[in-house]
Amino acid sequence: MNYLVTGGAGYIGGIVAAELLRAGNKVTVLDNLCRGRRTSVPEGASFIEAGIADRPVVERLLRNDSFDGVLHFAALIEAGESMKSPERFFTNNSAHTLQFLETLLDCGVNRVVFSSTAAVYGNPERVPIEESAPLRPTNAYGVSKLIVEQALSWLSDLRGLRYASLRYFNAAGGAPDRGESHEPETHLIPRILDVAAGIAPEITLFGTDYPTPDGTCIRDYIHVLDLASAHLLALRALETKQKLIYNLGTGSGFSVREVIEAVARVTRREIPVREMPRRPGDPAALVASSAKIREELGWKPRYTSLDAIIESAWAWHQTRYLDRISAR
Repeated sequence: MNYLVTGGAGYIGGIVAAELLRAGNKVTVLDNLCRGRRTSVPEGASFIEAGIADRPVVERLLRNDSFDGVLHFAALIEAGESMKSPERFFTNNSAHTLQFLETLLDCGVNRVVFSSTAAVYGNPERVPIEESAPLRPTNAYGVSKLIVEQALSWLSDLRGLRYASLRYFNAAGGAPDRGESHEPETHLIPRILDVAAGIAPEITLFGTDYPTPDGTCIRDYIHVLDLASAHLLALRALETKQKLIYNLGTGSGFSVREVIEAVARVTRREIPVREMPRRPGDPAALVASSAKIREELGWKPRYTSLDAIIESAWAWHQTRYLDRISAR
């Protein structure tokens, strides 16, 4: 099979592209490198440096090649940033994606796996969260993704588009040859690992007064390779299914303090902490019910403990900073 991966120079997109290649597929990565890295594109994938809003480039690519489907990862992803510059998220994540979907349909591509987010739920009424829960995002990032989900549903009903919307909880962990790295880094586990590696002096903890057992936010962490396996299953399911919506998480929640303690335990390093006020738009707890994808597609995560996820991230992190890690 032949697949187009947008945002394939990013953390998740690059790893999913690598897994597609490992499964014997042909892969083309489309990425403008505004946040991604060329080195994250796996060997064996074709690469085109362009954005999804570059319609002439995208249209030429789609008309010159015959794609069996598209995996769409290209997006701005940092919720805190979305509350400072919401217009950038609505332009990049929503408007550009809608234009991209129009181009796909015009060129006869009708199978899409969309990288969505648990942020579409906002502050849930109860956890674990099922796919039928109300969609009330509390940050612009979540809204920007929900707009696309709504458009996908309409395009499925009216234009025959087959799609899967995969609502990620917190992707984490590393593969043997690649891992999580953003510039600037905003995600919790790699930020704590930077402290363990001696790259950063301390971890900043935003909010200690949430209605949770220890006052810090609770999140569901899913290994990126388990995330990747769900994408391959969704692609296969879309050969016969019209519309799929799934949560991707483990069903276990861990607070920020628990994650810090787990990193200290795995790395055997002290993790200094600086406490700060809450950031706007952060829900108190997001934990997935993934029963639907388990039952319908037979998906089963291999990494079931937080320590195992952190161990894989730490293994890659050490290779990344091989010459800089302090011997503490």
